[in-house]
Amino acid sequence: MRRLLSPWTFLAGGLVLCGIVFGILWLAPSGEYILLPDRAHPLAPLVTVQGEKASKDGGGVYFVDALVRKATLLESWFPGIRDGATLVPARAFNPPGFGQRQLEIESNREMQTSQQLAAAVALKALGYPVVIRPRGVRIDVVDPSAPAAGKLIPTDVIVAVDGRPVRTPTELRRAVRRHKPGERVRLSVRSGRGLREVIVGTIADPRDPTRPIIGVIPEQAVDVQLPLRIRFDLGNVGGPSAGLAFALDLMEELGRNVDRGYRVAATGEIGVDGRVHPVGAIKQKAMGAADSHVEVLLVPGENAAEARRYARGVRVLPVDSFRQALRALKTLPPKA
Repeated sequence: MRRLLSPWTFLAGGLVLCGIVFGILWLAPSGEYILLPDRAHPLAPLVTVQGEKASKDGGGVYFVDALVRKATLLESWFPGIRDGATLVPARAFNPPGFGQRQLEIESNREMQTSQQLAAAVALKALGYPVVIRPRGVRIDVVDPSAPAAGKLIPTDVIVAVDGRPVRTPTELRRAVRRHKPGERVRLSVRSGRGLREVIVGTIADPRDPTRPIIGVIPEQAVDVQLPLRIRFDLGNVGGPSAGLAFALDLMEELGRNVDRGYRVAATGEIGVDGRVHPVGAIKQKAMGAADSHVEVLLVPGENAAEARRYARGVRVLPVDSFRQALRALKTLPPKA
């Protein structure tokens, strides 16, 4: 007679099968990305400035970021298993026609631009001679429903329209307005892939049906010449959102008591004019600041309400410019 399998054998086999399934769900990537909090990072050890002065007040300036990676199948089904997790569709990170390597190149370019602009803003505020020359129009946002979608991405730099050079957003708008809504324009675009030609259609501006637009929010791209040697060593961190923190830390390292003895974290993309622009992943950044025992968190005004929801007791200061950030920190009482 054949011996029947015992219940314990079935149980053991079931446990092994469950373990295999769990392992697959835990390791196999899904089609989504996950954002997770990361600890705040002190900038003083990562930034070297010619003529820097050691700070002895016990505070410091920190930048906050978010960890971004492909979500596993288990995380995509149950994101709550990770504290502070947010799922993001892959299309939010992978514009049509751009692979992972290209996205990494563009993220690094954003970081380098952020460092340049932060240095220019900080040194100008300290009275140093800084030379800033416009070199084209950088794309900040692309409307996913507009003609530019799929052809342009943020950080692309438009240097010519219909063969005519453009250096500023005003010149770009003027060049596009030579057309009628529905016509196409030829753009010369510089990116990490080099210089390329892009044909983009136009549509009518909803605010003025006679005016053509391509569906992007442009910003000024610049060349910056600094009077001091500055080196940033942030490893593989990318993106533009640490600009405000960079500018504050540079002032601190050059002798200004910016942090007033507090552990100050900051996030916000900084413009050449010192304006501070909103950033993404503010939930994760606020949680990372709280987990790192930061005392003050500066964020763009548009991000302040969400930051306060997740800052867990950290004092959140909304700012819309570098000067406003300096004023906000100046109002903090000196640390005992």
